[in-house]
Amino acid sequence: MRKYLVFLFAAAFSITVQAQESTAIQNTFKKEIRTLSKRKVVQRAFDAIEQDDPFTMAQHIELTEIAAPPFMEQERAEAFAAKLRAVGIDSVWIDAVGNVMAYLPGSKGGKTVALNAHLDTVFPEGTDVSVTQRNDTLFAPGIGDDTRGLAMLLTIAKTLKEQEIQTTSDVLLVATVGEEGLGDLRGVKEVFSERGPSIDSWISIDGGNIGRVNNKALGSYRYKVIFDGPGGHSWGAFGLANPHHALGSAMHHFVQAADAYTKTGPRTSYNVGVIEGGTSVNSVPFSSSMLIDVRSIAPYRLDEMEALLNQAVQQALEEQNAIRRRGEALTVSVEKIGNRPSGELDPSVPLIQRAMAATEHFGAVPELTRGSTDSNIPISLGVPAITIGRGGRGGNAHSLDEWWVNDEGHKAIQLALLILVSEAGL
Repeated sequence: MRKYLVFLFAAAFSITVQAQESTAIQNTFKKEIRTLSKRKVVQRAFDAIEQDDPFTMAQHIELTEIAAPPFMEQERAEAFAAKLRAVGIDSVWIDAVGNVMAYLPGSKGGKTVALNAHLDTVFPEGTDVSVTQRNDTLFAPGIGDDTRGLAMLLTIAKTLKEQEIQTTSDVLLVATVGEEGLGDLRGVKEVFSERGPSIDSWISIDGGNIGRVNNKALGSYRYKVIFDGPGGHSWGAFGLANPHHALGSAMHHFVQAADAYTKTGPRTSYNVGVIEGGTSVNSVPFSSSMLIDVRSIAPYRLDEMEALLNQAVQQALEEQNAIRRRGEALTVSVEKIGNRPSGELDPSVPLIQRAMAATEHFGAVPELTRGSTDSNIPISLGVPAITIGRGGRGGNAHSLDEWWVNDEGHKAIQLALLILVSEAGL
């Protein structure tokens, strides 16, 4: 475990301490950012980013209109890889799970700093992802989350090449799959697996305005609960154990227990988001399922919520089987389909200090936040990692009427570049 990982939440951790966490920026890093931002090469890069705003917007719209449903990111990945090559990046590849990687060697190497955005959206196959514009506002599913981040990566890549900026450390641009929904962070998990490259610092772009510095990972477990039975006619086969009835009981027992549990202690949430099963109103279903999301700032709370869920499911199974009058007993399975780890990095970590100092340099107030992003994985491993905002103004993320306005959107790109070169050295 690296020295930068100050703690993972444990049972004894106090939310009061968390609320009092200092966001002070050390003078050393303020001076570093001021000095770096005055260098002619950085000033030229800032100017180029602003002048390239039409390029950025064109890439933003083109990528948005390439659908990237969960587990179906390949077309967008291939297009993004081609765009990276088009701006002059020589070393570009797509890994085994579909992540796009672009490598820019440093003058000395020995350390790798990654800059990331994610390829996938939450929208299913067949969703109309055409971009429409009304006045200064762009509308399309995924126009912000996280296609804007991808466009930012492209402009940064273009700027690094055209302005001949070579960092001291190696830089890796990473466009990940599987950040949303049931993707379960499979892209970034692959990056940080034994098969992935060695990464020393990680910067994600995903959501929010300039000011967001996400250094805390919100963990979650996700489950699919399935009750199975013989099924039959609602009259002719009356008396069979009913999977829907069992599912309803399981949900009731779980909500009662979870409600009591989450009223105290570190913040924890639960949600039944999807219910499926059955064929008609006059049929005893042969299968009934639900998808459940559980989140907490403390890892141990997730495990205890899992225990409550298992108890509720088993109780419902026994109750329904006990009242059946004919046929086979129900069976049940509880499958964990998502595991996003929790974690937290201390604000004194140099990457976090640099991000806060750079944010302040751009006239914004840095805010340390908690979220569920690709940074969850490196944070949980003790790797210095943050998630920063994509700038502009936007709203209605994860909805069909998602929108984004290019309100000085170039500033978020300049900020991301400044954080990158400060961490990677120049």
